[in-house]
Amino acid sequence: MEEVVEEIEQKRWRRSLTKTKRSRSSSKSSSCLINNLDDGCLMHIFSFLSPIPDRYNTALVCHRWLYLACHPRLWLRVDRSVKDLLEPGVFPNLETAVEAARPGDTILIAAGGRHLAYNIQIKKRLCLIGAGEQPDETTIYCSRGSDSALELLSTCKLANLTVKAELGCCLLHRSGRVTIEGCVLQCETNPLDHLSCPIVSTASAQTVISSPVKCSNDGVSVFRTRIEGGAKAVLTSGDLTLQRVRVIYARTSIFFWFDVEHQ
Repeated sequence: MEEVVEEIEQKRWRRSLTKTKRSRSSSKSSSCLINNLDDGCLMHIFSFLSPIPDRYNTALVCHRWLYLACHPRLWLRVDRSVKDLLEPGVFPNLETAVEAARPGDTILIAAGGRHLAYNIQIKKRLCLIGAGEQPDETTIYCSRGSDSALELLSTCKLANLTVKAELGCCLLHRSGRVTIEGCVLQCETNPLDHLSCPIVSTASAQTVISSPVKCSNDGVSVFRTRIEGGAKAVLTSGDLTLQRVRVIYARTSIFFWFDVEHQ
């Protein structure tokens, strides 16, 4: 009788050991499943992530993910300190990066120093993002003699950036849907602040004749953005008006949320 009981116990132990091995092997295979994908599939998955912070954080996982997450197919980079001008996807200034970008590209602007911008026209759908932890770490600077730092003629997004203009405007909106999120817009405050304005919009229903439906898409949306200087935060000369304004006063800053849209 004891021999039978012992044999049954041994069978149970063998079964439990087999189940443990199977569960370990299955969990191991499932955990490695994403790394079994080829580079093209992984890069396609990364393209659906938001550039900041999701895609940026994927670069911290391993060397392979760093290479794929920073690949020029996913975003371009602007770095003033770049030495190898032949490195794909890396440009010494913002103007050349905008010219080389394809519609839908994301341009990551390196933190530190000033990136000069004089009336740079953006005529394609782009996303410009500062690479610093705070918007103050990445500055687009426009000196006197230019109408604006950036002239926006297409739907695009600006995030985590500081845009400074000595005289004129930081952003000149002509057409398209523009989103400004987590930025700082600074203009001349004294003595010619009446000639400066952080955001100027000239969008009008008359600018789009072939497709009137597109007119409703023209506008500017501002989220969690600090605006300094200028007689007004927004100046419109077209059909757009300021709507849904919300302001939060902090100890050292004032943050704005508002839309500039057709009535």
